[in-house]
Amino acid sequence: MAGKLMNAVRYDGYGGGAGALKHVEIPVPAPKNGEVLLKLEARTLNPVDWKIQKGMLRPFLPRKFPFVPGTDVAGEVVEIGPGVKNFNAGDKVVAMLNHAVSDQLQLYLNNGGGLAEFAVAKESLTVKRPAEVSGAAGAALPVAGLTALQALTDSAGVKLHGGASETQKNILITAASGGVGHYAVQLAKLGNVHVTATCGSRNIEFVKSLGADEVLDYKTPDGAALKSPSGRKYDAVIHCASAMPWSTFEPNLSDNGKVIDITPGPSAMATFALKKLTFSKKQLVPLLLIPKAQNLEYLVGLVKEGKVKTVIDSKHPLSKAEDAWAKSIDGHATGKIIVEP
Repeated sequence: MAGKLMNAVRYDGYGGGAGALKHVEIPVPAPKNGEVLLKLEARTLNPVDWKIQKGMLRPFLPRKFPFVPGTDVAGEVVEIGPGVKNFNAGDKVVAMLNHAVSDQLQLYLNNGGGLAEFAVAKESLTVKRPAEVSGAAGAALPVAGLTALQALTDSAGVKLHGGASETQKNILITAASGGVGHYAVQLAKLGNVHVTATCGSRNIEFVKSLGADEVLDYKTPDGAALKSPSGRKYDAVIHCASAMPWSTFEPNLSDNGKVIDITPGPSAMATFALKKLTFSKKQLVPLLLIPKAQNLEYLVGLVKEGKVKTVIDSKHPLSKAEDAWAKSIDGHATGKIIVEP
């Protein structure tokens, strides 16, 4: 593929939103040691993509410009780099792109490249995709699915496929119709979990169809206060919505309840520190995604088996990627936003 050009979408600096995206021709990248070159069939956008563009995540996510965004992809391996052992040309895969590992923390330092016809992925964050899993369903999984899985299993202590003998946890999932939320509801129901969920009124039936036991309209007084219709206290909250004060969560938590915040801001971090310093039994837990190939493989398997489904809000061609970008910024997508060839 050396010397060939491909279509891509990039931006040249911070700010500008969808209007700052540019359609360009750039060289097809070459896979380096431990990398595979993919011809992409689908990509999905995540809120972190436009937050990086907006500069909201500096200095943690510094960018070099120009930059091709997008991390979550599905496609076909067309070339393998030196040292690659588990993949061959022709393999269908799901991947999370260019994830840099820094000591014990895995940080999004160099992620991107998904809004293009081809992309290189590290073998360590690429998994095979069976025929039963479409490109769109697979591409939607990495950030959103892995975040939901990590929040439930590592942070909330939910054992998926838990037996009836396990004490049933009561969990609240906010913004349950969104990318992370719709996976979190489905995964939680694989464990012995009672799920209360919040969403907008138009999505109540949809969230119930995912398995939620109780659904609150977040615009009603009870929904805004996060009060369980059955009066239960929450053992954990998977908080997928935007900022909400600790004072809203605290009265609804069980004695050892915790709030897992998937997009912690300065206020959440301050609460996290305060609760630790005061040895509070009720905790706020900021979530830093640590992606693992075995977890992504597990999710792909659940989709193959029909135990988890990817709900697609909309599909957009790469030539109209700015429409997908604007829809993600709008923040009201039901499920995932997909960009196809």
